[in-house]
Amino acid sequence: MIVYQYIAEALFYAFVALTFMGGFMAIRSKLLMHAVLGLAVSLFGVAGLYFYLGSPFLTMMQILIYVGAVCIIIVMGVMLGNTPDQLAIKNLTRGNLPLALLACTTGFVALFVATISRTEFMKSTEHVGDMSIRFVGENLLFQYCLAFELISVILLTAIIGAIILARDGREEKTS
Repeated sequence: MIVYQYIAEALFYAFVALTFMGGFMAIRSKLLMHAVLGLAVSLFGVAGLYFYLGSPFLTMMQILIYVGAVCIIIVMGVMLGNTPDQLAIKNLTRGNLPLALLACTTGFVALFVATISRTEFMKSTEHVGDMSIRFVGENLLFQYCLAFELISVILLTAIIGAIILARDGREEKTS
C-alpha cells in the first residue's frame, strides 16, 4: 500500500514538473513554433494533473480542446501568417488606428447591450446540477444542443476560410 502512495506522489510531481517545464519552454523560446510546443507540453501536464485528481472527463477535454484544438489553431495561424519579407513590403500606416478603435468600441458596446445588460443572472442559492459526466452529457445533448452545433458550424466555417486564404493568399515569386 505504501508503494502505491509513493508512485502516486511521484506521478504528481512528474505532472507538476511537466507543466512547469512546458511553461518555461513556452515563455523562454525565441521561435514561435517552439513556444507552441512548450504550451502543448504544459497543457499535457495540466491534463495529467486532472487525471491524478480523479477526473478522466476533464483530462480528455483538456487534451481534446486545449492541446488538440488551441495549439493546432495557433500552429495554423503561424503557417498562414505573413513572413517578415511580406510585412516589409506592405505599407502599414497608422491612419487606420482611429477607425479600428471606433470599430472595437462599437462592437464592445453592442455586445454589452445585447448580452450582459439583458441577462438575468441566477441566484447563488439555486442548484445547477451535479456536474457529473452524465449530467454534462445530457445537457449537451438536450438543453444546449443548438448552441453546441452552432459552435461547430462556426469552427468549420473558420477552418474552410483559413484553407481558402492559405490557398489563394500565398503567391510564388517568379524571378
